[in-house]
Amino acid sequence: MKRVWLVAAENDVLPRGKVGGVGDVVRDLPLALAGIGLEVSVITPSYGMFHELPGATFHREVKVEFAGGTQTAEIYRLSLGDSTVKQFVIEHPLLSPQGPGKIYVRDEPGKPFAIDSAKFAFFNAAVAAWVNAIEMPPDVLHLNDWHTGLIPALREFGDPAAALRRVRIVFTVHNLAYQGVRPFEGDPSSLESWFPGMAAHWQQLQDPRYPDCVNFMAAAIRLADGINTVSPSYALEILRPSDPATGFSGGEGLEAELNQAHFDSRLVGILNGCMYPEDLPRGPAWGEMLKLIGKRAPIMIADRPAQDWLKKYKGKRPKNLMLSIGRVVEQKVPLFLEPVPGFDSALEAILDAAGPESLFIMLGNGQEALEDRFAAIARASDNFLYLRGYADALSAPLYAAADLFLMPSSFEPCGISQMLAMRVGQPCVVHAVGGLKDTVEHGVTGFVFTGDTPADQAENFVSCVREALLVKQKKPSEWEKICVTAAARRFSWQVAALNYQHKLYEHE
Repeated sequence: MKRVWLVAAENDVLPRGKVGGVGDVVRDLPLALAGIGLEVSVITPSYGMFHELPGATFHREVKVEFAGGTQTAEIYRLSLGDSTVKQFVIEHPLLSPQGPGKIYVRDEPGKPFAIDSAKFAFFNAAVAAWVNAIEMPPDVLHLNDWHTGLIPALREFGDPAAALRRVRIVFTVHNLAYQGVRPFEGDPSSLESWFPGMAAHWQQLQDPRYPDCVNFMAAAIRLADGINTVSPSYALEILRPSDPATGFSGGEGLEAELNQAHFDSRLVGILNGCMYPEDLPRGPAWGEMLKLIGKRAPIMIADRPAQDWLKKYKGKRPKNLMLSIGRVVEQKVPLFLEPVPGFDSALEAILDAAGPESLFIMLGNGQEALEDRFAAIARASDNFLYLRGYADALSAPLYAAADLFLMPSSFEPCGISQMLAMRVGQPCVVHAVGGLKDTVEHGVTGFVFTGDTPADQAENFVSCVREALLVKQKKPSEWEKICVTAAARRFSWQVAALNYQHKLYEHE
């Protein structure tokens, strides 16, 4: 039985172990891999808290060479999730530099990624030391995003006789927007500080735009045995340079490395999956939905009296209930805020087109400046509710209750929100990029727009929402067919697991 270790910064099996989509994948993919007969372990940092979860047991210590000294890291096994997948966390004070419980932290101005890079550099060293210390190391190390990007370098430039040299390493690119860039030397958070002497191998580690810096993501792409992105379309998009003028997000400066990996047959696109439980939630009655929102409203409705909004909609479900759930960040929401003819933003044009009998609910948080923009529009709009934050207790019923899901991401490596909406029969309006392009079919399971510039894209986004609402209003049988077809589509984790096994883990 092939032994696979998935190594990541996030894991949604752990309470508060998820920030973004990586956590979803690390929760679901290991189960699917175990289901096809692999022996699977998941390894994340403890962040000073996960090793204290009920049922956690001490597994072993490991000596880690780091920053010119020898550190002792502790490894704990957790009793969480399905027993077919082993869950481990690594504990050390360097993995919680600003106190327990923080997966990612904010750095002081002018030092991007400084704290997190040092933290994850130690995590990489601890994983490598663990592999080298045991009699039966894994057959495959499956690394996820920049947080694990230095492990291939530790293999390449470490002891030639070490066990890590015999392990196949594969690397999943979830999001190229975050790469982990730090100086080679001259700073406490630098490659030379963490691994003295490794900076001598600068050509295989450097950032292509900043030659005096190491790039975790670039190092992994150059040195891993196999690389994948989380959708086939995104795997093609990242071979082209990004072009802000046209709104295109591609290789983000790493297109040369990615094209080389493609030329070497090391790069593939494997679409993420979605879970399809038999007991999917049904849409709550509108009164129940209002109660759920009412419980959260005092802290989530930004600068708007909750009782005023609730009073307006009491007892009357909107004619069209539109929804967006996701992180409020540059990747996800700029097209909502892009000006269109006659309006300051595409969002305001959509609200005008939908009319006063419709309602658009947005649930999510992220960058404060973007949150403030949505809050301002919500204050001025009677048919837009912005719930500033995130709560599972709200997201599931909102998915089940809404009519139309809006997801105009500027780029999307895969996306999970559109799958969650589709599985409950909710059509989506999406931008034809990455995984959105691979999962939503225009006029069949949803509505898809494109455009040559952000201005074109925003205008086409508004037109696409108008088209969807018109179909719902004027062509109910066609609308129902789209809803049924969307609900019937399956994006299987088992299919994804088989692709990982055959295209990455066993690929020669």
